[in-house]
Amino acid sequence: MNQRNKMNPVISVCPVCKHDLKVTKLSCDHCDTVIEGSFTLSKFNYLETEKLYFIEVFVKNRGNIKAIEKELNISYPTVKKMLDDVIVGLGYTLDNDQDENLSSKEANESRESKTSILQKISNKEISVLEAVELLKKGK
Repeated sequence: MNQRNKMNPVISVCPVCKHDLKVTKLSCDHCDTVIEGSFTLSKFNYLETEKLYFIEVFVKNRGNIKAIEKELNISYPTVKKMLDDVIVGLGYTLDNDQDENLSSKEANESRESKTSILQKISNKEISVLEAVELLKKGK
C-alpha cells in the first residue's frame, strides 16, 4: 500500500460553522517543497462520499443505466434520482422540461417516420418487406 492510500481525503466543509473550506498550503512529501496561497477545490470535492461513489460507478459503466442498476442493486428511478442529486450537488439546475421535450420530440419523429413508411407502401415506392426492414432499423 502506498502512502497515498493511507491519507485521509480533503474535507471541504468546516466542521464548526459549515462554510466551505479553502486550501492554503500544499506540500510535497518527496522533496519537502511547500507552497502557500489560496487554492480552490473542485466541485467534486464538495460532494458527499455516496455521490462520488455513484459518479465512479456511472463512469465505469459508461452511463449504461442497466449496468448501474445491476451493480448498485437499485431501480431505474433510483439511478435517475441519484444522477439528479449529483447534478444539483455540482451546482446545476434540473430542467425537467428538457427531458419531456426530448422524449416528445423523439416520439413525434418516430410517428412521422412510420407515417412516411406507410405512405411509401401506399404509393408502391417500397414493398412491405422493405418497410418491415426500415421499421426494424428504426428509420
